[in-house]
Amino acid sequence: MSRIVMVRHGETVWHEENRYAGRSDIALTPKGQEQANKLARWATTAGVTAVWSSPLSRARNTAAPAAKALGLPLQIDERLTELDFGKSEGLTSVEMAQRIPAEYAAFRLDPVTNFLPGGEDPAHAMDRAIPAIYAIAGATAPGSRSLIVAHNTLLRLVLCHLLGISLSRYRAVFPLFDNCSLTEIDLSPGKDVSLLHFNAPLLL
Repeated sequence: MSRIVMVRHGETVWHEENRYAGRSDIALTPKGQEQANKLARWATTAGVTAVWSSPLSRARNTAAPAAKALGLPLQIDERLTELDFGKSEGLTSVEMAQRIPAEYAAFRLDPVTNFLPGGEDPAHAMDRAIPAIYAIAGATAPGSRSLIVAHNTLLRLVLCHLLGISLSRYRAVFPLFDNCSLTEIDLSPGKDVSLLHFNAPLLL
């Protein structure tokens, strides 16, 4: 059994205004850092044997306390980086509707076929992310868990791909990964992918 716990990084300084943070390297808030510390406390009781992260600092700084608490190296994989949102980096939904109204309306109808202008094609993002997920799962010992700290859009797309859901439905089916909530999948060889938990809160 290969279990992967996927976690969105802690709260960032753009969270309150819900600004799109793709490749922008945005800092955690004090609340986000406390969420990271809480994740570390959970990890010490959860049978986690590996900690992986996107290279962006908001993910690394969320994952680092867990790795330290477990005495494990923090492993970085570039393929876990968030999508680039192009011209929409740093904008809110309201600002996008004002500045790129036609493109934003098309994005809302189908966020994969009509991905944000200048941004990364979600299908291409899956070409890099899915091999990373399977590589991590393949290195996960039976009965243990690997913890992956990454990003809202990337993780929703990954879930859709693994569960056989159209990528174009990622915003509708999985509206949001809450900061530092727990989403767990089973990637056991020879079996269908199982979704064990989605957006489960850290209860400590």
